[in-house]
Amino acid sequence: MATVELRELRRVFGDLVALDGIELAIESGEFLSFLGPSGCGKTTALRLVAGFDRPTSGRVFLGGKDVTHVPPNRRGIGMVFQAYSLFPNMTAEGNVGFGLKVRKDPRDKRGRRVAELLELVGLADAAKRYPHQLSGGMQQRVALARALAIEPEVLLLDEPLSALDAKVRLQLRDEIRRIQIRLGITTIYVTHDQEEALSISDRVAVLSRGHIEQIAPPAEIYGAPATPFVAEFVGTMNRIQATVADPERGELEVSGTGVAVEAARGRRRGEAVLLLVRPETVGLEAAVDGSGLTGEVVSHTFLGSVTRLHVTIGAVEWSADVSSERASALPVGARVRLSFPAASAQLLGLGESGALPVVDPDDR
Repeated sequence: MATVELRELRRVFGDLVALDGIELAIESGEFLSFLGPSGCGKTTALRLVAGFDRPTSGRVFLGGKDVTHVPPNRRGIGMVFQAYSLFPNMTAEGNVGFGLKVRKDPRDKRGRRVAELLELVGLADAAKRYPHQLSGGMQQRVALARALAIEPEVLLLDEPLSALDAKVRLQLRDEIRRIQIRLGITTIYVTHDQEEALSISDRVAVLSRGHIEQIAPPAEIYGAPATPFVAEFVGTMNRIQATVADPERGELEVSGTGVAVEAARGRRRGEAVLLLVRPETVGLEAAVDGSGLTGEVVSHTFLGSVTRLHVTIGAVEWSADVSSERASALPVGARVRLSFPAASAQLLGLGESGALPVVDPDDR
């Protein structure tokens, strides 16, 4: 299957810069997700790969060939949209076989291919049904089979699960990944759902305002965010402004308290930094005195097996995940001491402004 390369890709709409010099190489057989909030440029990038739009500048390469000005039907691309876009007057098998019919494949070959694909997506028994007789999840499976029917070199999926309910979405995302691995097809997946991207991708490219903030395997995106934006957008993160107190000992000053953080070693004394700590790594215990990072539990958020406790230390709020059984021992109003492993925290420089990025919660 083809590699995909985007070289200095830029797309401008009037005064709006949708993509600003994207550089990206996707390996053959790789599953890569574009992740980011609405308006970050991820769908624009996908449309440029597909050929539905032309870049203002830059190049698109598929399998080493410059396809920047090649029409979509000659790129060897299969695409699945958010809206299923099935032909309502065709059965499932008619929809899946449409591209093969246009290509004038022999009828017997076409029939075998359609049957194989309907079996692959678990719809062999629904071949004669029309779209209105299928559930949303089944329609999207038909759309996926139709995209695969022409044996594309690259598969593109644009928010394919966003119109489905939560249970079906979970099932179908696993199916998409299973099929992608089985076929070994190079795949680009667009989503604003971080859980979706992290669970099925080989690598994730996090976009913001037309730029790639970070591209890395899911574990690295989650565990070692490269920028404040990634730290805020992916998962829940305590982002605390701190100062390097002792770079030799690896110590920060946080809310007037010295805290051991391995990542502080080698930094400049007095440097303003952003301390990044995941809630699941934060430990809480009842405070018997005022030593350490001591604060007050101000609220609980029940999340099933864990409960997220919100703790204020001075003017700063922390989040900590504890077992729901243990949360009852730390009620609202309780004084608690907060801690985290010194090696678990990340640090980012705040830059001259010291400003933290703001992410709309609706775009997570």
